[in-house]
Amino acid sequence: MILLVVDTQKGCFNENLYAFETVRKNIKLLIKTARENGVEVVYVQHDDGPGTDLDKSADNYEIYEDFAPRDGERRFEKNVNSAFHPMTGLTEYLRSKGEKDIITIGVSTDYCMDATIKSGFENGFNILVPAYTNSTFDNPYFDKETAYKYYNEFMWGKRYAKIITVDEAILLLQSKRVSN
Repeated sequence: MILLVVDTQKGCFNENLYAFETVRKNIKLLIKTARENGVEVVYVQHDDGPGTDLDKSADNYEIYEDFAPRDGERRFEKNVNSAFHPMTGLTEYLRSKGEKDIITIGVSTDYCMDATIKSGFENGFNILVPAYTNSTFDNPYFDKETAYKYYNEFMWGKRYAKIITVDEAILLLQSKRVSN
């Protein structure tokens, strides 16, 4: 099992996210629990290129302070929505370690999280998504709450991922195994 932290960079993780404080607290708790129980924490960072808000040479590219990777924790880089796109090397890394169970947390629900969850499923991984550990912003078609609920309560569960509570995620991280 691994804890996959998607795009929690300073440039896209801020108080304008839906349920910001709850999501911040939950992500911080799951990272702490994973580390305490020897579960690998893997980070994926989005690079939009030079001169953008997510330019890898800018401060906004760095992981939000509350979730900062420790020395030795793996980071993968992408410039597409899915963390499992072949360009990242994440799929090969996880397969080389024999990992199948992935607790996936981060932003943005309707962009990179959605693509990552669906792609992870298509690559044969068991994707678990704890409630209120992903979030998004308003967009032209959905307000942020509706977007969050659409994906977490309607789209992902029983199709691409298992939606669980934070308490269930903590128990899984403590036991390092998924119960079916």
